[in-house]
Order: sequence, then structure tokens, then C-alpha cells
Amino acid sequence: MSTPVWIVTLPGVMTLDLTGPAEALQLAQGHFSLRYIGPQESVITSTDMTISQIAPLPETLPAGSLLLLPGASDSQRWFATPQAQQTSRWLMRLQPQIHSQAITLVCICSGALLAARARLLEGLQCTTHHDVLDRLRQAAPGALVKENRVFVEDRGVWTSAGITAGIDLALHLINRRCGSQVALDVAREMVVWFRRSGDDPQLSPWLRYRNHLHPAIHRAQDALLQQPEAGWTLPQLAARAHVSERHLARLFRLHLGISVRDYHEQLRLAIARQRLQQGEGAERAAQAAGFSSSRQLRRAHQRWADDQLTK
Repeated sequence: MSTPVWIVTLPGVMTLDLTGPAEALQLAQGHFSLRYIGPQESVITSTDMTISQIAPLPETLPAGSLLLLPGASDSQRWFATPQAQQTSRWLMRLQPQIHSQAITLVCICSGALLAARARLLEGLQCTTHHDVLDRLRQAAPGALVKENRVFVEDRGVWTSAGITAGIDLALHLINRRCGSQVALDVAREMVVWFRRSGDDPQLSPWLRYRNHLHPAIHRAQDALLQQPEAGWTLPQLAARAHVSERHLARLFRLHLGISVRDYHEQLRLAIARQRLQQGEGAERAAQAAGFSSSRQLRRAHQRWADDQLTK
């Protein structure tokens, strides 16, 4: 069953704030269904594009929904309109559902100002486009406004720096809700990649080293991702990538900053951690990930732990 996404569409909406996240979610293999809502049936966006057939603001939203608030090209102007004021009152009525996390609120760029006016950000960590950070502090004096963040999440409320950061946030949500492979497929289709918020945990190795466009490396990575527990050799991977062994090793170092062996080991460690979290013993988790023993797993884990400490 797909997750309903309600995209509030107001006059003057920043086109990429709306279409960037919407495109990413639409590409997520049917996991999301998009609905455009607002106080009027037709609006003109920041690029003079007309969006029509906008549905009225619903009285209620079903539990589990995503509610997306895009920013405006000139938020001082467009968020002072009767339509924006009507939307703020509507958001206030949704406050219990949002604060109980029955609805996930997603604010793109200056859309955080709408949420602030509806008193949805009080006591929460949040961010927005750097040009409107001070106005967000004024609109939500009880909020903990963060600078230099791509996006921030606090108790089910997401805020982002806007424009391309809205795509980053959408990819992160897809990763959270649909898994790494779906997020990976969407990112590659859009030829974009992930940037982490400073408060977010490090991305898994499934995603961390895919921010490049080299087809040979992608072919080798795809083979490793399909069978990370297998005993891949450099000649086997080079054959899959259609390059020489020496060239593949050089490409990994040049584009990823990591060796083929170390990349493979990180994938195996991720699988072992998942198995351990599911309650399996160390020996079985190690074998499922392709390690010869739990001792080899411990050594690999310690090697990467030591590596992080030296950075």
C-alpha cells in the first residue's frame, strides 16, 4: 500500500521545491501516491508555470500521511496572502496529528515559515534556506534553528534548506521508508546523490560510495551488492565491469577513495551488523556475511573502528 503524500500548493510556490521532491517520490516504484492540495484550484509558480486541478484542503488527513510544505519564491510576499493565512489556520488544526507523529510534516525551504506560523516548530530542531533563518527564528522563537544543515528531523518533523536540498531530503525519506535499494535506484535515475545532515548517522555503504557517474564502477558495485557474501576476486569484478583489473583498482581509488577489497568488506560488515541486530549469534552472522569466522568479523570491525578514530 502506497503512502499518501499531500503537497500544499500555494501561489508563488518555488517550482523546484515542489517538483524536485515530488519527482523523487514519484520514481520510488509506487511506494508513494501524490496529491496536490491548496486553497485555490490554480496557481502560478516561481517560473510562471501554471498548476491547475489543485484539490481543496481536506478536513483531515489519514494517519501515516506525508504532508509536504514547499517554499515560495518571495515568502514575505506570498506567505502574506489570504491563501497562505488560510493554510496556516488549516495547519493549526492538524497540530495534534503532527505532534503525535500520526502525520509526518516535511518542510522544504521557506515552507518552514508556514509551519512556524502554525506553531508546529516550537521546541523542535529545524532549519531552512540560509536567507530566511533569521525570519524563522522570529516566527518560531521557541524553535532550535540550526544553520548549515541540508535537512533536520525532530520528532517526525522534517525541515530542509530548500531547492536541491528538497531532493536530498526526499531521497533520505525514501531510504528510510523503502530501503536502500529503492533510494539507490531513484538517485541513479535522477543522476543526483545523497548529502548528509550534520545530525544524521552516516549512510550505509550501500549508498555512501555511489556519488559518482562512472559506469564501470557502478557495474562492479552492482555485482557486489547482489552477492556481498560471495568471495569476489578482482579478476571476477573486472570482468563484470568490462575493464582490466589494474584499471578497476585505480578507478575505485580515484573516484571512491577506497580499495575494492575495503569496499567489499564494508558491505559484509553491514550485513553482519544487521544479522546481529536480528538476534543471530556472532558465528552465524559472520558466515552469512561471507566472513570465515566470528574472529575474522571482529578483526574487520576493529579495523574500521580504528580507521574512524584516526580521521
